[in-house]
This record gives sequence, structure tokens and C-alpha cells, in this order.
Amino acid sequence: MRKQFAVLAAGCLTLGLMAVLGSAQMDKASRPSPAAKASCALADGKTITVDYSSPRAKGRKIFGGLVPYGEVWRAGANEATTFVTTADLMVGGTHVPAGSYTIFVIPNKDKWTLVISKKTGEWGTAYPGPSEDLARIDMKVSALPAAVENFTIAFGKAPKGCPLIMEWETTQASVDISKM
Repeated sequence: MRKQFAVLAAGCLTLGLMAVLGSAQMDKASRPSPAAKASCALADGKTITVDYSSPRAKGRKIFGGLVPYGEVWRAGANEATTFVTTADLMVGGTHVPAGSYTIFVIPNKDKWTLVISKKTGEWGTAYPGPSEDLARIDMKVSALPAAVENFTIAFGKAPKGCPLIMEWETTQASVDISKM
């Protein structure tokens, strides 16, 4: 009898775990801050890919409010924002070797800093600290003519690369990226 109960309990536990894992996968698509991706195709088939979650403003004051000035921000929501390059790059004049990184930003009213961290696999706001920084790079900041509801990361077009552009609320921050 005990053996049958143990088998039944193990079966129920397995089914419950499968249900939880299945719902977690479905939840990812229906999150308030859905997953998003930005990609840039470089010469010779090399690429840059940024995976992030795109929060919504929902009438909130974003920069200097929800996202405080002068503090490290994860540049998105949910999982940490990843930056993967298959080419050696120059990001705002700083060499970034091919590889996988986590990116953060430090927003200020008139200047942002892009933080490229060597540590990967964080979830959310867990900035690993300056000892894990590969680089801190100044970004150009400008005002947008109209408010942007969804936080967006994109790549622009340039003759020798693709600038990284972040937009949210009425702010745009960008940094030039080119292949070495």
C-alpha cells in the first residue's frame, strides 16, 4: 500500500511540476513587458543581437521617476538584457571583443552611460558591480518629438556599422557601433 501511495504521490508531483513549467512558458509571451529583440547584420555574416523585455510607460513618469537618474538600470524588464556579438566591435570608441554580455545603462537628464558587463545570466535588476564591467561608454541623449509608450532597443543604419538606439518616454539614447 505504501509503495502504491509513493508512486501516486510522485506522479502527482511530476504532473504539477509540468503544469507549472508549461504555464511559465506561456506567461512569457503574455507578460506586461513582453520579450523583444534587436539585431544588426554586419559584414561577413557577423551579427549583433540584443534580447530584452519591453516595459510600457502606462502614464508613469519614467526617467527621473520610475527609473531614477544616476543609478544603474537593467535597460528593460524581467530577465537581464543580453548583448551578443559574433564580431569584435568598436562601441563608442571602446573595443568590445566578440562574445556574450549583459548590458545596463545609467540614465541622467543630459547624458547616459552604457555599461557592458562580462557577467551573464542575471535575472532582472541584479547588477553584478563595477568589477564585472567590460566597459562604461558615454551615450548621446536627445529629446523625442513625441512620447514612446514601449521601451525600445533598435539598431540604426550607418556606413560602417549600426548605432544602438534606446527610446522610451520622450528620451532617445544612442551609441555608435562599428565592426573592427
